[in-house]
Amino acid sequence: MQDFDVFSVGHSNLPIGRFVAVLRDAEIDAVADVRSTPASRRFPWFNRAALIDRFAGERVDYLNFAESLGGRPNRPELYRDGIADYEAMARRPEFAAGLDRLIATASHSRVCLMCAEREPLDCHRCLLVARALAERGLAVGHILHDGRIEPHEETERRLLALAGADDNLFVTGQRERLAAAYWRRARAVAYRAKASRSGARFVAEKR
Repeated sequence: MQDFDVFSVGHSNLPIGRFVAVLRDAEIDAVADVRSTPASRRFPWFNRAALIDRFAGERVDYLNFAESLGGRPNRPELYRDGIADYEAMARRPEFAAGLDRLIATASHSRVCLMCAEREPLDCHRCLLVARALAERGLAVGHILHDGRIEPHEETERRLLALAGADDNLFVTGQRERLAAAYWRRARAVAYRAKASRSGARFVAEKR
């Protein structure tokens, strides 16, 4: 069975007991929260304080990566046509520092990225963070809600299929097609920004 350097999961609407069981089945002992706002109005058991309390009893470390690896930037230059620009975000020094911290954690813990979206291809944890980790040579596994762990390479093949591209990653020009598929998917699912009433700052909203 393939092992992974880093995992990812989306909490979606899971009951907290089921979510903890998913982590336990994958032997996760550290959760890296990459939500820009580590809270949920609909599912308050996924609020930061509630998770810290629950994880303490499960011997799981809670790590907040909102500032460095969150998917909803608060700077207008990190949006293109009002949509969060993952490529620009990946070039930030803060993002690189967040990856370094995450990789250091993975060297001694079984760490899992956590965001809200159930489907990896709907979430920046896959389209931005896991992509960057894979480019650094790490093996990433996406924990699905049925308990299966999908290798990031398989997720990329699904991404290419969604884009209507050949799923053979070794075909000439496939690197460019994969990059284009990432870009198109990010444009479809990334956070959008709208100007505040004063026009002085951007406010992000989920598409």
